[in-house]
Amino acid sequence: MAIDTLPEPSLPITTPLRPKLGFLTATPIIAAATILLVLIVAISVLAPWLAPHDPLQLAPALRLKPSSAQFLLGTDGYGRDLLSRVIYGGRISLLIGIGSAVFSVAVGLAIGLVSGFFKWVDAVMMRVMDGLMAIPSILLAIAVVSLSGASVMTVLIAITIPEVPRVARLVRSVVLAAREEPYVEAAISLGSSLPKIMWRHLMPNTVAPLIVQGTYVCASAILTEAILSFLGAGISPETPTWGNIMAEGRAYFQIKPSLIFWPGLLLSIAILSINLVGDAARDALDPRMKQREGGK
Repeated sequence: MAIDTLPEPSLPITTPLRPKLGFLTATPIIAAATILLVLIVAISVLAPWLAPHDPLQLAPALRLKPSSAQFLLGTDGYGRDLLSRVIYGGRISLLIGIGSAVFSVAVGLAIGLVSGFFKWVDAVMMRVMDGLMAIPSILLAIAVVSLSGASVMTVLIAITIPEVPRVARLVRSVVLAAREEPYVEAAISLGSSLPKIMWRHLMPNTVAPLIVQGTYVCASAILTEAILSFLGAGISPETPTWGNIMAEGRAYFQIKPSLIFWPGLLLSIAILSINLVGDAARDALDPRMKQREGGK
C-alpha cells in the first residue's frame, strides 16, 4: 500500500465538542447553580419587560426612599428605582463576562496552538505573553480605560487583554504534551495538512481545560468590572452595572446598606454559579474523569 493511501491515525481518546447537558443536574448543588444562573441571565435579557421603572430616570424628590409598593427595593441617591437598576445592571456585567471569556479563549487558543506546534514561534510569543502577565491585570485595565475612555467596549478589551496570556499558556502546555504523542507524529509523517492536525488531533485535547478556563475568565471579568467601577475607572457611572450601583451606594452605606447588598448578592451568586457549572462541565468533558467513574 502506498504511503499516501495509508489511513489517517485517529485520536485514541477524544473529547466530545458537543457534550450532553446531563452534567448540569448531576448533583443538587450543580442543579441549583444552573437554575440560579439561568434565572439571572433570563432576568437580565428580559430587563426591558421586567424592570418596573426607567433605570436612568432621575427623581431628586424621591431619593433614598425605603421599600414600598411603588419601589420594591427603594430608590438610590438620585431617586432612581434600585430594582430596575439591579435588573438592568446584570446585562452589562454579564456581557462583559461572557464577551471577555469568548474573546480571550479565541485569541489565546490561536496563540497557544501556534506556539505549541511551532517551536520557532514559541520563544517570541511566550516572551510577549510573559511581559503581559508581569503587569497586574487591574493596573493594565485601568491604564487602557484611562487612555481610551470609559465605554463598554473599552472595558471589555481592557479586561480581556490580561486574560489572553493565561489561556495561551494553558493551550500551549496541552499542545506541547499532545505534540509528542505517536498519533500526532504519525499524522505529521503521513503529510496531513496543518489545519487537519490542529483541528482533529490537537484541538480536542484543549476543550476540557478551556471550559474551566473560560468559566474562570467569565467570573473574573464580572468581578474585575465591578472593581473598576468601584474605583471609578470603569463604565460611565450613569450606566447601570452591578459595580456602578455598589460604587454609588457606598456613600449611603450607613443609612441604606441595601444599595450595596442587592447588587453584591447577585454578583456573588452569578460568580459562584458560573464556577460551579464550569467545574461540572470539566468533569463531564474530561475523559479521565469518566474513566475514574467507570463511564465510557
